[in-house]
Amino acid sequence: MRHGETEWSRDGAHTSRTDLPLTPEGERRAENLKRLLGGRSFALVLTSPMRRAIDTCRLAGYGEAAEITPDLREWDYGTYEGRTTADIQTENPGWTIWTGTPPGGETAEQVPARADRVIERALSAPGDVALDIALFGHGHMLRVVAARWLGLEPTAGRYFALSTGSVSVLGWEREARVIERWNQTA
Repeated sequence: MRHGETEWSRDGAHTSRTDLPLTPEGERRAENLKRLLGGRSFALVLTSPMRRAIDTCRLAGYGEAAEITPDLREWDYGTYEGRTTADIQTENPGWTIWTGTPPGGETAEQVPARADRVIERALSAPGDVALDIALFGHGHMLRVVAARWLGLEPTAGRYFALSTGSVSVLGWEREARVIERWNQTA
């Protein structure tokens, strides 16, 4: 589950270390996750340590079960924190998080190590991983998790749009890892 809307996510600003609260719309979307998830029980609930993810998890009804893991925190945008891609491209034409390292931030090689640890943790949890693990996190990081789940390069995450307050399901078709559902919102 991607966290609900914040002021910066609404405005398209890159947000990693800045601990912004959800907007009223973000709270509404987080509460809608409760309906989308239908009270499903999870063997493991992991959340990023950022307020926007923790609050989304709580509003979705899973706050009591949640375990905080720094591995789900968002891609570190370094000095590009709080800036939009369009603004960044005025000084660095063509830049995207998928094609260039933000100054002082994480590289496309560093982020997948965290994503891989999240996947390993999920795979070692009891129960049916396709149904029983919930992750509450951030747009770019969850896109990298999806890419790594599928065995793709982390930059393939650029192909998976992810809205705030959305549910996506990674699972299995026989022994193949698949995306069962992606970017579902209320």
